[in-house]
Amino acid sequence: MAEAAQVLKELVEAWSVQIDSTSALAGAVADAAAKDDKERREDGREPLRRKPGLRALPATEVGPSFRLTPWDVLHALGRAAVLSRQGAGRGLAEHWGCLKYCQALDGSPGRYMALSEEGLNPRRHYKTVQSGELGIGFALAVAERALKKRYPDHLISVVDADIALQAGWALVGKDVKRRDWVKLRPDLLLEAWKPGEPSKVVPLACKGTHAKGSYAHTQLAAASAQVEAVHIGPWDQTPTLVTSTELLGQGGIIVHVLHAPGDGSLPMPPDALDADRELQDLNIYPDVRVPGIDGEDEQRVSGFQVMPDQYLWFRRALARAGAAGLMGFTGGGEPTAQYLTERQGKRHFKGFTHAGTGIVQDIDHEIGGMSFVGTDHVFRLNGTRVEAFSGLEASLFDHLRDGRVEEYRRNAHALRSRWRAVSRQDDWDGPVSLREDGSIMAMRLLPEPPRTRRRLRAL
Repeated sequence: MAEAAQVLKELVEAWSVQIDSTSALAGAVADAAAKDDKERREDGREPLRRKPGLRALPATEVGPSFRLTPWDVLHALGRAAVLSRQGAGRGLAEHWGCLKYCQALDGSPGRYMALSEEGLNPRRHYKTVQSGELGIGFALAVAERALKKRYPDHLISVVDADIALQAGWALVGKDVKRRDWVKLRPDLLLEAWKPGEPSKVVPLACKGTHAKGSYAHTQLAAASAQVEAVHIGPWDQTPTLVTSTELLGQGGIIVHVLHAPGDGSLPMPPDALDADRELQDLNIYPDVRVPGIDGEDEQRVSGFQVMPDQYLWFRRALARAGAAGLMGFTGGGEPTAQYLTERQGKRHFKGFTHAGTGIVQDIDHEIGGMSFVGTDHVFRLNGTRVEAFSGLEASLFDHLRDGRVEEYRRNAHALRSRWRAVSRQDDWDGPVSLREDGSIMAMRLLPEPPRTRRRLRAL
């Protein structure tokens, strides 16, 4: 039990994470993109369209490092993965997959976060999974920090890009899969929102690698093609972020990050708060309108473009996809399914669930003087029974359970000043992470149940 207790203690120890966002990085990524384009032309392939103007983040948004706990990384990863539907069983709680990294992160002698001894020794086929998933966790930590500086007093919602886009464009099926452009889309859409103001949408493509630093340049060049696929309003007016997390960087973990500026607003009339209404799938033609140069006609290229007459619909798509993610994080299929369209996977979350894979919103805990509703997962950590809990603040949960997305947003924004106090409370003996969307993830030791030793029959 002492060993497991030490693991839980280390999960909330803050370490510095290194950030690489410089003009030199932008130049190296441009060179990597040019090299890839040349190789494609030599092979008779069309070069990729890439987001123009990638550059370093302003120093006011992110510095050379910032402090972060491993538990915050895992919470961010869990929230991003909750609707991914990668599990083998229907109804399986996807977000618990982040717990496999409970002992993968540690601190280096220089006080920088790094892979632990266990994290450094994954099976060969597991390395790609580890770098990809941890890359998402660290990308979100950096992206949210930057966007909070960029959009003060806004909350940041994390939306799976596939879930949001599927409501407007078909992304699956034989005919669709043959189209190369379909594969080129962001991993996540970040929505910065504040009640009564237009949302800001920022596509994010995130990578991770165990390779040396120069490989991050190749990854960022590929990510620039992913974010170029989505445009909110006119072409090239959408802010974007691309990241590559180097897990074996010199001195610890390094997040390489670039951005392209833009507006990305979803304007709306003050009385057009309609996220409570059911969303209908649309069939938007998959193209992006690129303005012509020097009076030439505009070009139509493949991709996803939200035009002004679709702004309100897309805001509703983002808000309801975010609500579905929160309900999935707290457990239970029906409350999640109510926010999804058929094409987004409503059927996956409703109806019959296989035994052993279903979860329900049947647990409530009081932490830091606030009540949370959600679900739990009991497992063994180094032989010791532990409980992991994921949930949502009780009043916010009630709003989303009953379909009141707009009321959830107003109340979540009003409660944001209380969140910081919760993660440093003594009434929960273990790590606690609370995000500004009201979601919480906590873990603690459980007492061992009494056991009776079975007698073995003599042969």
